[in-house]
Amino acid sequence: MFNYSFMSSKEKKSFFQHKKLEMLNYIKDSLEQKIASVNASIEVLESQISRDKELEVSN
Repeated sequence: MFNYSFMSSKEKKSFFQHKKLEMLNYIKDSLEQKIASVNASIEVLESQISRDKELEVSN
């Protein structure tokens, strides 16, 4: 792992802020992928519901 003793407190703070930013961006990317998947599922379900309503009306 890293040896933080050679860093000044300012450098440590900056280092950990950048690591936190990397982690938060990773989490954000993961959540965006999940949201895209949910949105696609909603779109498919809405089109199926619409299609089924059209079939009911024509029958």
